[in-house]
Amino acid sequence: MPKVKTNSGSKKRFTLTGTGKIKRKHAYHSHILTKKTKKQKRNLDHFTLVHSANVNSVKELLCLK
Repeated sequence: MPKVKTNSGSKKRFTLTGTGKIKRKHAYHSHILTKKTKKQKRNLDHFTLVHSANVNSVKELLCLK
């Protein structure tokens, strides 16, 4: 039986919290920042949790299931 490989893109984008939830960064904070307001950029700077509807698919990519 071959090893199951973790998706390389997902292991760079997602991290696990201590309680087992999946943490992610906000999108739209990498380029074209001049037209975005300070408030918008500040709010995009924080980490957030993956929505419950997407948790199972992300766990499959990370080989956690």
